[in-house]
Amino acid sequence: MSVRYANPVSMHKPPGYTHVVVATGPGQTIYLSGQVGIGPDGKLAGADFHSQTIQLFENMKSALAEAGASFENVIKFNVYVTDAASQLAPYREIRDRYVSVSTPPASTLVQVPRLALEGLLVEVEAIAFLPAG
Repeated sequence: MSVRYANPVSMHKPPGYTHVVVATGPGQTIYLSGQVGIGPDGKLAGADFHSQTIQLFENMKSALAEAGASFENVIKFNVYVTDAASQLAPYREIRDRYVSVSTPPASTLVQVPRLALEGLLVEVEAIAFLPAG
């Protein structure tokens, strides 16, 4: 199995993500549903962006572990926030505690007017690749 991270010189240098991630070889692709800041008790981790983002990454860590994977295996994030201008920097700061900053996953961030449940400020889905063996 091989994972290659690339930022073509003909494109802008991305801040905190990789333009192209190519995973080849035998293995499993793992798709994680959108994770939010709801704790194991079923309650929102907090009304603030920071608390919700930490909880969603802890949820994601648990989901990846269930599949036998970790953040090292994540190759793509899709991020949905309710206010990109104020939430992008803190999102990146928290995300960087969990992923490799030298080879960050490919990533898309989209501002949305509202998420599925009242009070949610951020949701992240992920794709991971787990090598065979």
